[in-house]
Amino acid sequence: MNQPHLWITGGGSGIGRALAHVAAAEGMVVSVSGRRQDALEETGRGHSRIFPAMLDVTDAAAVDAALDAIEAQHGPVDIAVLNAARYQAMDAADFDLAGFRDHIETNVMGVAHCLAPLLARMRRRGKGRIALVASVAGYRGLPQAAAYGPTKAALINLAESLRPGAAADGVIIQVVNPGFVETPMTAANRFPMPFLISPEKAARHILAGLRRDGFEIAFPWPFVMLLKVARLLPYRLYFALTRRML
Repeated sequence: MNQPHLWITGGGSGIGRALAHVAAAEGMVVSVSGRRQDALEETGRGHSRIFPAMLDVTDAAAVDAALDAIEAQHGPVDIAVLNAARYQAMDAADFDLAGFRDHIETNVMGVAHCLAPLLARMRRRGKGRIALVASVAGYRGLPQAAAYGPTKAALINLAESLRPGAAADGVIIQVVNPGFVETPMTAANRFPMPFLISPEKAARHILAGLRRDGFEIAFPWPFVMLLKVARLLPYRLYFALTRRML
């Protein structure tokens, strides 16, 4: 029986790299994409089932060409984890238009550039699975997340919108909402990160979720539950809480 072909964007570090390692160890064929060839090669070093494919997801034409090459070499993508992302802490005092636009281009349009060809191919085949990596930061507005949070909220909404129609064609849409994960992306944070977990633990959560058909893959559960409860608070109480986070 052929093992699934998994494609991971943002596979050069952090969650993407850890997921590639865990999936390859379980026998999957793994294609990893990212902007830096050296980082992708490091992800694949010592793993015969991991194959790098350099890609900037903000370039729609490059995404189409990369997916063509990946599928020509390793067969159709069975599972895609759209994980490429940008993060820069941003608040009212340092709101930056260029940085905000960069978040939109990578975190939202980068996902859309991958979704378009993936959905077309998977719908034709009548099967496939696509996981959009969003964040618990997309549940509700948080301090320091003025650029990052809105993009992740958009991905949650996008996945919710696509899931019913895609399911009718045999394609499963899922959303991944991690809490704080110890990665190069979060290393620059200068505030406490509750329930911080390792990339390897995050990868195991994701892989377990990909084996099921549930919509949301969210972790770590205590932090997820706290933020889900916070979504229910009226604004007066919610802003009193978030002001204490500054």
